[in-house]
Amino acid sequence: METAILKALIKESIREVLKEEGLSIIKTSIPDVSDEEQAEINAQFGSPSDYEDQELIDMTEWVKNGN
Repeated sequence: METAILKALIKESIREVLKEEGLSIIKTSIPDVSDEEQAEINAQFGSPSDYEDQELIDMTEWVKNGN
């Protein structure tokens, strides 16, 4: 029984590390946006705070769970 518990803990720890490293890789691959570029984006698409709730999809759970 102890072996199964230890194995499960190791698996979970490895999953956590892989997820953290994956997010780190994604984060470093996203380019920085200058203030000028951000102003152009805001001019073209507006600010998210101006969007109607019906236009938005909450993907928090999807991102957290990777589904």
